[in-house]
Amino acid sequence: MPETDIKRRIEAVYQSDSRAVLATLIRLLGDFDRAEEALHDAFRAALEKWPEQGLPENPRAWLVSAGRFRSIDQLRRQARFESFDPLAHDTAASEAPPQDEDTAVPDDRLRLIFTCCHPALAADAQVALTLREVCGLTTEQIAQAFLTPVPTLAQRIVRAKLKIRDARIPYEVPASGELAARLESVLRVIYLVFNEGYTASSGTELMRLDLASEAIRLGRLLVQMLPETEAIGLLALMLLHDSRRAARSSAAGELLVLEEQDRSLWNRDQIAEGVALVERALGTRRFGSYTLQAAIGAVHCRATHAADTDWNRIVNLYDLLLSVEPTPVVELNRAVAVAMRDGPAAGLALVDALLARGELAQYRLAHAARADLCRRLGRSGEAAEAYRRALALTQLEPERQFLQRRLAELAPD
Repeated sequence: MPETDIKRRIEAVYQSDSRAVLATLIRLLGDFDRAEEALHDAFRAALEKWPEQGLPENPRAWLVSAGRFRSIDQLRRQARFESFDPLAHDTAASEAPPQDEDTAVPDDRLRLIFTCCHPALAADAQVALTLREVCGLTTEQIAQAFLTPVPTLAQRIVRAKLKIRDARIPYEVPASGELAARLESVLRVIYLVFNEGYTASSGTELMRLDLASEAIRLGRLLVQMLPETEAIGLLALMLLHDSRRAARSSAAGELLVLEEQDRSLWNRDQIAEGVALVERALGTRRFGSYTLQAAIGAVHCRATHAADTDWNRIVNLYDLLLSVEPTPVVELNRAVAVAMRDGPAAGLALVDALLARGELAQYRLAHAARADLCRRLGRSGEAAEAYRRALALTQLEPERQFLQRRLAELAPD
């Protein structure tokens, strides 16, 4: 295979497998930063060796082995200068089981999520660290998702890593008696991973399909391990959203909102699976926010045409969701549903009240919603102002193009 083809294959392996390799290296080496360095060493070795030797039969295993042994070699070289025993200093590197041992949970990324979601870490640090280490999001992307300044987010991640190291938090899935207590944080992390994949926080592509698929895969693993109602509900929610993937943009790459989508492109197998999971979760009568959000998604997916949507049912489900999760974003989504049921004036009154409180002042979707409602009411000047405000807060190029198109379509007052 030509060298250029090998390099392209290495880049493809990095995109598809680097986070899995990192997760295994963290388990084997017992240290986040050392594992990060080992990961980069492993790919440097691949760039040196694979053009000569060809692609290995199992690239992921080759990279894990190369990274691990280069890290151990580095410790040994360091020991000659610092006069300490690297094996005593780092038992994780010397005594870690081979990659195929410990098959109780056959996925290092899921194990890593539970480590990052340890109760010794603050809730916001749990999510930020998992998005950074498990999924490879940049600090800037995570900060955008959290509406948090980048330096604050970076410090949060560093402190979380130090806490795991200093408190010797084990890299493992907890025993069954402790799983339920850790579930809420794990579900929140998986959902944020999915959201970043389904609608990227920035960049030129609307979706990062690798992240969305990874979140669904992790959701399936979690349901297999711990079939609690909200784990089932989250998996249903992700499947129902992801079922609309093919219809979310035009052939020209333009963003299409729900009412504009060609519903014949929706994945009916995913919808059927998601609806069945929603019904299973609702049947327990112990459901929470993920199940209710999935139930809302199921109402959308059952409508053959946008005009067939049962908006009264959706508003009622949002009322239930607000009682479980009383957040401004849920209120905003309910306001949009009310606008579809009762007319744009009713929805606009709710959105304006929300914006007046100030909590969503920097939330682009709140301003985009206000712009759309003003547009529907023929209040073009206010719509234009709101579209410009949303544009100023939007970093994702397909969203920017959509907002610019809407702005250009406005008729003068």
